[in-house]
Amino acid sequence: MDGAEFDYVIVGAGSAGCVLANRLSENPKDRVLLLEAGGPDNNPWIHIPVGYFKTMHNPAVDWCYRTEPDPGLNGRALDWPRGKVLGGSSSLNGLLYVRGQPQDYDRWAQMGNTGWGWSDVLPLFKRSEDQERGADDLHGTGGPLSVSNMRVSREICEAWIEAAKAEGIAYNPDINGPEQEGMTNAQLTMKNGKRCSTAVAFLRPAMKRENLTVITRAQTSRIEVTEGRVTGLRYLDPEGKEHIVKVRGEVILSAGAIGSPQILMLSGIGDAEALAAHGIESQLHLPGVGANLQDHLQARLVFKCNEPTLNDEVRSLFGKARIGLRYALFRRGPMTMAASLVIGFTRTREGLETPDIQYHIQPWSADSPGEGVHPFSAFTASVCQLRPESRGSLTLRSADVRDHPVIRANYLSTETDCRTIVAGVRQAQAIAARNPLAAKISAPHSPGPGDHDDAAILDWVRNTSTTIYHPSGTCRMGEGPTAVVDARLRVHGIRGLRVADCSIMPEIVSGNTNAPAIMIGEKASDMIRADRGAP
Repeated sequence: MDGAEFDYVIVGAGSAGCVLANRLSENPKDRVLLLEAGGPDNNPWIHIPVGYFKTMHNPAVDWCYRTEPDPGLNGRALDWPRGKVLGGSSSLNGLLYVRGQPQDYDRWAQMGNTGWGWSDVLPLFKRSEDQERGADDLHGTGGPLSVSNMRVSREICEAWIEAAKAEGIAYNPDINGPEQEGMTNAQLTMKNGKRCSTAVAFLRPAMKRENLTVITRAQTSRIEVTEGRVTGLRYLDPEGKEHIVKVRGEVILSAGAIGSPQILMLSGIGDAEALAAHGIESQLHLPGVGANLQDHLQARLVFKCNEPTLNDEVRSLFGKARIGLRYALFRRGPMTMAASLVIGFTRTREGLETPDIQYHIQPWSADSPGEGVHPFSAFTASVCQLRPESRGSLTLRSADVRDHPVIRANYLSTETDCRTIVAGVRQAQAIAARNPLAAKISAPHSPGPGDHDDAAILDWVRNTSTTIYHPSGTCRMGEGPTAVVDARLRVHGIRGLRVADCSIMPEIVSGNTNAPAIMIGEKASDMIRADRGAP
């Protein structure tokens, strides 16, 4: 590809990048190049919904990032899985389809980001969606992304819903409907029992077009900037050889909240003093690159049960065979399971406009996906704070793109964050004490039995909590000295360069981030075509 010229070069074939590749290649006059550092999505576990047990922490498809030791977690470092494969993290994630709260997007607009209010983005969510339940004012059908009901249920999860009702938390049939608050049976990005990643939904159909070129195992190393305008891009092949392509239109970074700021900094766009320390010549002093890092932290409560759970089903060879056979014959059962069977949104205190806590309820328990289930009957109730105040940062480790950047998550660094997560744990314990769930619980496992004051609960959170895989905010959209992109996702001060992924979020959304990332891809494609005068 050396010397080839394109109208659009998209970096990263993830949740937003695959959408952009599809939408921008709809015009046959435009030559579009999509570069992906990972390989094709041909690992069969990618397409089996429960396959995230096998793909997370697998360096063949996962970047395997790791944070720095975090004071807020009592000095622990966390693994941060991110997809390194066609489909990006949509090929590794827990499949949950959650848009967030309308108020999230209205806040973005109120911060000066015109065109990002709820009324602006709702049509984009609907355009992407092929909703199994049918179309209505808030949902669409006929879009590329299949959104399906769960194909498995477990009594322990239904008991959680009933216990939550007893605690005053109502059942909500659609947390992407008029109101987010309540408990619900999760919906998934799944079609006919198989994962519907953005590679499946958006990229694969578009790859039939002659004007779209997709190169895998191509790691972008630098963007070429001449007199304030992007003119080209360099990438490394698997042997480490550098190649260059020319750009007559735009480069769109969709490499995620870690990859996009790293590429900007390696290209001389970031804090000039920090870049100089690595011998990188500054193209533009933009100190907000890599700042404003946000993530959802989850505290995972585990309760031992006096009746079998999925832990018991998968510990025997016969149980595994039965599960596998049911999936092979009917595309049903535990192999179609998302990261959670039940999710819910609640408030921890009076006076809040919207929920500030999200629950993920799983009929199994483990120390982490990929390590195997616990050797006893149990279920997990994960609690995460939706709108953390804590902010972290991402900086370069070296001037070599192959070196992972330095990730400082800075969890639980504010009083509000600490107070909210403790209140969420307390609420989960209160739900677990309600029947019919309480009758199924033999003992709490983590945190263990006994009376724990708030300080002890917070210390347990610091010692055991982990990411729920939602890094965002590192190329903040907005105005002012710490903003990176404007409301049309154009990098401030550089022509022909945009960012379109979760890094542009000024504030993290109140929920899972895959559906919002897809929406960002849709929004970016509309703005790019409009700015070029295309239909």
